[in-house]
Amino acid sequence: MARRPLVVGNWKMNGTRASAKALLADILAGLPTDARAEVGVCPPAVFIPEAAEALAGKPVLLGAQNVADQDEGAYTGEVSAPMLREFGCALAIVGHSERRLIYGESDKLIAARYGKAIAHGITPILCVGETLEQREQGSTFAVIDQQLGAVLEACGAASLRKAVIAYEPVWAIGTGRTATPEQAQEVHAYIRRQIAEREPEVAASLRILYGGSVKPDNAGALFGLPDVDGGLIGGASLDAKSFLSISLAA
Repeated sequence: MARRPLVVGNWKMNGTRASAKALLADILAGLPTDARAEVGVCPPAVFIPEAAEALAGKPVLLGAQNVADQDEGAYTGEVSAPMLREFGCALAIVGHSERRLIYGESDKLIAARYGKAIAHGITPILCVGETLEQREQGSTFAVIDQQLGAVLEACGAASLRKAVIAYEPVWAIGTGRTATPEQAQEVHAYIRRQIAEREPEVAASLRILYGGSVKPDNAGALFGLPDVDGGLIGGASLDAKSFLSISLAA
């Protein structure tokens, strides 16, 4: 089954109103109308309203960097899926390693966030991946099983029809280190097999992105792998030229 590549820029906590506006304009100006890959951006939450205006009717998907596990209520600092939908968000990152490691988000909480995105028609980008210590201990697949298992238990494998997975080896995020193509393919293929054991058709159509220091000079090799369907791009997504180059490699 042909899977259309997806390349999503995660801007993290970077930018100003002016730089965000300029970056979006440059991306839109440089993106070919016949681009093979779908392209999306996830700006900081405060920039989502203006990004929504800039992207209205344009071929770039708008996403959020997180989504609340509740629809509304006394949850200070959270942004709900209905709120994101009101501004046209089509994507939401859930379970990014920085949320897991810096802010202590549990597998259970991430599964709940994932479920709320699905319930409100937002495509969750579920991030999974191991730290350097876990890889060196040979625990990569056990970590993937645990992180993915929490979502499968809460929402079922069929929910992945409406989701995307991003494998992000934590040791390769923002470090300049990148998993070799062989390492990336091995884990991506493992994830797809785990889903195929439950829902073969879902596994065949599921897009699995790679996220870990993707750059213009390594994007082609990574995206050419049979089970890598695009990328979740961090630092390189803040430069329009680099991001477009990566997007066109998919």
